Amino acid sequence: MKLYDCTQAPNARRVRIFIAEKGLDIPKVEVDIAGGENLQADFLNKNPRGLLPLLELDDGSYLDESVAICRYLEELHPEPALMGIDAKSKARIDSTQRHIEFDAISPLADVFRNSVLQFKERAIAGTTGVAAIEPLVDRGINSYQRFLDRLNENLKVNKYVAGPEFSIADITALCAIDFARWVKLEIPEYHTHTRQWYELVSSRPSVCA
Repeated sequence: MKLYDCTQAPNARRVRIFIAEKGLDIPKVEVDIAGGENLQADFLNKNPRGLLPLLELDDGSYLDESVAICRYLEELHPEPALMGIDAKSKARIDSTQRHIEFDAISPLADVFRNSVLQFKERAIAGTTGVAAIEPLVDRGINSYQRFLDRLNENLKVNKYVAGPEFSIADITALCAIDFARWVKLEIPEYHTHTRQWYELVSSRPSVCA
């Protein structure tokens, strides 16, 4: 197997951390999104959507989408379980993942791609010729701030974002929060529960992957 990766991309980082938590050694190929390498013919032949991460399987086929890649690896290497151990925990983790993607990662992508000059004509990932829309920045910030409020409330009663055990949902939330720092959005001081959780998960060796 081989992972096509981009060090700065939050979704690619989700997979890197997941792989590290599993203790797997999968070779990586760095793809320069900022330089548009993902939009060149060589990469588009592998993934016509032009998005990362992308996992090349041993048979030469490809899997895209971070959660799909993680699901594949979870099936091959079920321990440690990062996507649930029974119907209830699996459903809760899936639900939490979707909330984070809709309420944090997607809005933050809008903030980033509609405010960074380098993406002025690439406001939608995997495409060119799509102009930035400045009002989407404020909307994205508002959505992310609401996400942080809900996350802090959740962490009042849960050690981790989807329950008592560390899971892929914690990886996703961590990557979202670190991505937010690229656009100067920090965890508020008064979100003490989120700050405690962030310190806890940031101390895991996998986070440096």
